[in-house]
Amino acid sequence: MRIVIFCHSIVSDWNHGNAHFLRGIASEFVARGHTVDFYEPADSWSLRNLLRDHGPRATTDFHAAFPKLRSTAYHLDRIDLENELADAGLVLVHEWNDPALVHDIGEVRRRNDFTLLFHDTHHRAVTKPAEMAQYDLSAYDGVLVFGRVLRDIYIRNGWAKRVWAWHEAADVRTFRPIPAAREVDVIWIGNWGDDERTSEIFEFLIEPVRRLKLRARVHGVRYPDHAIRALADAGIEYAGWLPNYQAPAAYARARLTVHIPRAPYARALAGIPTIRPFEALACGIPLISAPWQDIEGLFRPGDFLTARSGDEMTAAMELLLRDSETARQQSLRGLETIHLRHTCAHRVDQLLRIGEAIQTLAQPGAATA
Repeated sequence: MRIVIFCHSIVSDWNHGNAHFLRGIASEFVARGHTVDFYEPADSWSLRNLLRDHGPRATTDFHAAFPKLRSTAYHLDRIDLENELADAGLVLVHEWNDPALVHDIGEVRRRNDFTLLFHDTHHRAVTKPAEMAQYDLSAYDGVLVFGRVLRDIYIRNGWAKRVWAWHEAADVRTFRPIPAAREVDVIWIGNWGDDERTSEIFEFLIEPVRRLKLRARVHGVRYPDHAIRALADAGIEYAGWLPNYQAPAAYARARLTVHIPRAPYARALAGIPTIRPFEALACGIPLISAPWQDIEGLFRPGDFLTARSGDEMTAAMELLLRDSETARQQSLRGLETIHLRHTCAHRVDQLLRIGEAIQTLAQPGAATA
């Protein structure tokens, strides 16, 4: 089967976490003998910033890391969608696309029989619902969202009739334990990003590290000068952008990591952890999470520790750094949960079942969803 994916960028993950999961899903499809073609706008914001900061070597390194992933850069006013989608079996259109493109792909679907799904892995449904309402999904076979709470929002707002919760997951070909000497006590990989977790970064990372006088390292982009100064004042090394596929080696050089959800996920979108915890646990590193609600039971008790305050985060860090056996057992349990439930292979299996269900519903005489 030929699978076509329209996304903001697959080549660049500069402040673009959506690329992580899509790379893993595509790699799994390719490993099963399918063909996957990505299409991304030629002037994507993420790629522009990546090239500005790191030059063409960054894209060369991506292609070396993912030699089987192909991407075509297009211009919205020039792309021939009818031709590009002629032999597609499954088309995924990510929500970070121009509404005009989303509409036009739907119009092509009306004249063809491929399965067409919209894919939402962002919080705009609650933070910017007017933007999401612009998308014309009337010709789409359904919507994939990364949490049940988001599914309920789509149904309640009448944006789509068929919506499936399709959580992100770890690409365990890339995210796996790697032996390495420990260089730091704590690592955090995350972008600053629009003041959506500024106070949380101070409470759950900067202050605990300062109190315990730990060696710590932070990777990410869009850190303002005052944030970089705050990290330095706490003795935290700011190491800038890290290609996501290099995160396993970075985790391997640290004794523990933390998860600090953005405010929309911690408050309005319960049950959505985003992809970082999946990736970290897949690397076998002990994890401590700031508060979020696992209302869907994605994880098992003991997969990671949860800290409800800065004081609890400080105590949890101290425990894992002092008690190596507790840290080891926790990392093993978290790794096991990923392999049992949350790999990209699991998600591809689910997606194929969804595709089969859509085809069944399309048969003459089938009951409507």
